[in-house]
Amino acid sequence: MPIYHSQGTVPPKRHVVVRHTNGDLLQEELVGTQGFGGMSSLVYHLYPPTRVKQKNKAYAIAPKIAVENGLDAMSFKGFNIKPEADYIKSRKILFVNSFMQIGLAAPQYSPDYFFKNADADELIFVHKGEGRLETMYGELFFKYGDYIMIPRGTVYKIEFKTSENLLLLIESFEPIYTPKRYRNEFGQLLEHSPFCERDIIKPTNLKTYDLKGEFDINIKKKGFIFPYVYDNHPFDVVGWDGYHYPYTFSIFNFEPITGRIHMPPPIHQTFECRNFVICSFVPRMYDYHPDAIPAPYHHSNIDSDELLYYVDGDFMSRNNIQSGQITLHPAGIPHGPHPGAIERSIGQKETKELAVMIDPFNPVMVTEEALNIEVKDYYKSWLE
Repeated sequence: MPIYHSQGTVPPKRHVVVRHTNGDLLQEELVGTQGFGGMSSLVYHLYPPTRVKQKNKAYAIAPKIAVENGLDAMSFKGFNIKPEADYIKSRKILFVNSFMQIGLAAPQYSPDYFFKNADADELIFVHKGEGRLETMYGELFFKYGDYIMIPRGTVYKIEFKTSENLLLLIESFEPIYTPKRYRNEFGQLLEHSPFCERDIIKPTNLKTYDLKGEFDINIKKKGFIFPYVYDNHPFDVVGWDGYHYPYTFSIFNFEPITGRIHMPPPIHQTFECRNFVICSFVPRMYDYHPDAIPAPYHHSNIDSDELLYYVDGDFMSRNNIQSGQITLHPAGIPHGPHPGAIERSIGQKETKELAVMIDPFNPVMVTEEALNIEVKDYYKSWLE
């Protein structure tokens, strides 16, 4: 999200001498992606961010693929995902392609280590739980319905308030943005956008930790966790500014776009990447043409798979769908409302549904973790 932000104290010019109150030279770090051409932030540390004290043996966490080439409509019970005490172990990857990974996590406790994803931007949707995300950019509080956007390379520690948490996890190997069609040439969100800058919650309350010792940072890279031990606290930042930082956005701040007749799914779009889009389905008024059919029309997924994560409410186009359920409708075969859904929708005035849709433009492979929570024979559910 291209909004300039600043926390703490930064010098009036970049790349110049700047000292701490004790006279020590501050250590400047440029943090960004896409070489030197993408969004970035300049960060000022008490200590060099390179002080590795020890590195321990790496271990594999790459998901095991169960279905590499599939054409079945499938469904999965997200609430059946196994809770884990440890944050890293709780992250169960369900779907994979060469550009992204999608999974669920049900962590029971806050980790006592720091975590960094060196591979991917992380977009976390909070279905259950609340807490605080701590980073060198400041802190963010999260709750039910929040998207947490964490740019790749961000060291963070996550603190949960309770032991009952459920997170939808999207890892993108390319930067995640707000849709370009919502922004003008300066990056400002336009009047027709379903959300605005006021809805983007930026990090605050920057705390500078001047601590030395042993600080565990588990770094995810290429399907492995690399356990590093640093000599100083990673949040030793006295100030920073730029465009590269984590933020939160509540799905409840997405203002739906409606019309007289049924509108296509892109009206729900919330985030985009070169290889996928993410949409938010929220409570809204139905179409108001006198002969409108509120249920979506049958459509063929030719260019993308469709993954729909059902959060809450009654999803009008599906029968027997529960909160936390995921459906996968693969590219190549049509799908549409379940039997009875079209007739059932006629004359209805509003929907209370809440869901997150992910459309990967490259087919996803299904993992063994996904098959553990599969709803068998979902592909037959369109038979009357």
